[in-house]
Amino acid sequence: MTLPAIRFVRPRKLLSALAVSALAAATMAATAAGGAADAPPPRADVPVDATIEVGAGEVFDGNNDRYFGVGDLGDGGQGEDQPAMFELADGATLSDVVIGAPAADGVHCLGACTLRNVVWEDVGEDAATFKGEDAGATMTIEGGSAARAEDKVFQHNGAGTVIIRNFAVSGFGKLYRACGNCGNNPQERHVRLENVTATAPGGSLAGINVNYGDTATFSGITVAGDREMEICGWYEGVTDGEPDHVGSGPSDQCKYDPDDIRYE
Repeated sequence: MTLPAIRFVRPRKLLSALAVSALAAATMAATAAGGAADAPPPRADVPVDATIEVGAGEVFDGNNDRYFGVGDLGDGGQGEDQPAMFELADGATLSDVVIGAPAADGVHCLGACTLRNVVWEDVGEDAATFKGEDAGATMTIEGGSAARAEDKVFQHNGAGTVIIRNFAVSGFGKLYRACGNCGNNPQERHVRLENVTATAPGGSLAGINVNYGDTATFSGITVAGDREMEICGWYEGVTDGEPDHVGSGPSDQCKYDPDDIRYE
């Protein structure tokens, strides 16, 4: 077997919004009908020793390379306040990146952002954290997958709406969590899950704070291997301490029909 080449460089490939790769287009087409497609093997391994910053309106196209943490990004633990591997300014896009292990704190979005065909092979602290404070901002995950998330995959600390579309997740605690004890609470947060496949073991697809006006909307959901997996959990958000889990299931804030969930 031929091993992928290893490049010991600090990458920074910033492309225009028109330079989305052909691989991204092909993967999006493949996933449009039924969940995230199997990604091709990574092209090369890229060690990263400091957060890669993607500027406002810029596109970072990883060309399907695998990025993994070394040095300050190489702890591999679940500790809070780890640095991110990628930090996206408002309006930035991260495309066709494989995030390997160690993954540090994955991706931080400081405002509206797009994560297109990003694959997390082994989620670190979180796969991505959304921090923007604009209630009108949208953070979109389009295509891709995540695996081995000991706790959360997507953490929503700021405001606005997160869209998770054409995505696959396996071996996880929560796919999405609206922050239940952030210092900026109370804060209204929203999530839409569209065409998502979740494979056991898994805890919950979404957790929202019912006392803050959060909403979660589901369509095209497939659950494999566990008919008891929680689709939508209700929490009482707090400004200090730990939020209480107060229920689960469909409601005016957890918007889905149980009969529409597909089980395999």
